Amino acid sequence: MDKGLHFTICVVTTVLLLRDSSQAGEEKAPEVLAAPKLAFGTDSRGAGEGLPTLTVTTILEDPYVMVRGAELEGYCMELLAALAGMLRFQYRVRVVADGQYGAAAAGGNWSGMIGEILRREADIAVAPLTVTSAREEVVSFTTPFLQTGIGILLRKDTTSQDMSFFHFLSPFSKETWTALLFAYLLTCFCLFLVARLSPCEWNEPKNEENHFTFLNSLWFGAGALALQGATPRPQALSVRVIAVVWWLFTLALLAAYIANFTALLSSGSEQLPIQTFEDLVKQRNLEFGTLEGSSTFYYFKNSKNPIHQMIYEYMEKRREHVLVKTYQEAVQRVMDSNYAFIGESISQDLAAARHCNLIRAPEVIGARGFGIATAQASPWTKPLSIAVLKLREAGDLDYLRNKWWESSCLRQSRDRWGPLEPPALGGLFLTLGIGLTLGILTALAELSSSSRRAAAHAKKSCCSVFTEEICTRLRIKGAARQSQEPPGKANA
Repeated sequence: MDKGLHFTICVVTTVLLLRDSSQAGEEKAPEVLAAPKLAFGTDSRGAGEGLPTLTVTTILEDPYVMVRGAELEGYCMELLAALAGMLRFQYRVRVVADGQYGAAAAGGNWSGMIGEILRREADIAVAPLTVTSAREEVVSFTTPFLQTGIGILLRKDTTSQDMSFFHFLSPFSKETWTALLFAYLLTCFCLFLVARLSPCEWNEPKNEENHFTFLNSLWFGAGALALQGATPRPQALSVRVIAVVWWLFTLALLAAYIANFTALLSSGSEQLPIQTFEDLVKQRNLEFGTLEGSSTFYYFKNSKNPIHQMIYEYMEKRREHVLVKTYQEAVQRVMDSNYAFIGESISQDLAAARHCNLIRAPEVIGARGFGIATAQASPWTKPLSIAVLKLREAGDLDYLRNKWWESSCLRQSRDRWGPLEPPALGGLFLTLGIGLTLGILTALAELSSSSRRAAAHAKKSCCSVFTEEICTRLRIKGAARQSQEPPGKANA
């Protein structure tokens, strides 16, 4: 009896232990499938065969979906893995056959990922697929996981304005420079006039020379502009008043010039002649286009804005030349030719981050979003939307955005305060060179005039006297001594 009771207790205990172990294994199975391996074009089933499997269609576009070896990676692949872990499903990823996003054909059929969902070839589309009203009529979209718009991608060297050789004059307008010249001449004339009238500047006008001639007054005013003292120094109170006012004026003027010139130099690389879509239409140097059959193309087609209509008419008339098949082709064409690409601003930001010679124009129109497409009345639409909202609230979408859009170029602030290019100060150096040349030529002219007078007085050759003067002033002793030897000694 005791042996039978003992055997019964052992059997019951063994059954209970096996039942608990089975339940624990069932609870752990979804965790194993939370992040399934993303094999390219293969089913990603794991240990949990009971989980539903979704066929996911996507498109190859950097950084959303990229091929790395035998697997797919990118923003959308990490987003899909996170959604699968939250909603507990498996998935099989396939790249869209025709390489299109989805557009309606003439017969009502749809191409691209939208067409595959309508033909039940795929359950969902996880890609940079823009939510539009036309697509919303045939499929359902989740809450957008990325916000974007329509922008203009340009190459920097095709859009940068040619910097003027006299760029140092840019801080002031022509009117300001004219007013400055007038103020300078007027102030110098007032200095000359007041110094002549004031008895404190000279005591005997008939016998004494006044130092404030008009030329000296011009030199005094120029010295104040350069923040340097210049003679003659004013003695009379009236002249000092004018001098102090002119000094204050030049101090404020130089402060404004330096501040404005610094701002112009720091922002010179960011000043684009094409800031808006209107600027793009008005110019004639760049061709522009977009992806063929994309939502951007149909945005301009359906827009009532006159500027947008002009853009659409241009692209429609030259569609064989300006419309591109893929995003990679568009970026390459922008880098290789005079071409501006109109497309999703968020993708253009990525291109500008990867290629430092590209830049996106400031204006962005047509705010829109990228959503996950599902079949109409699909039971996955609402759960996917809720999961996307949870990822956004948790900051996971921002993390993915920063991860895959990391720039390989220098930061804008470091670029802005980099070394100055020679064209920015070319005019200033040219002005300095001209001034130095004029100064040397003037000195030679003065020396030549003095040499002619000395030669006429000593009855010598003008060239010999001129050479002696140059040698003396430059302290060329050998040449000066040789020229000063008597002819007889030289002949000996």
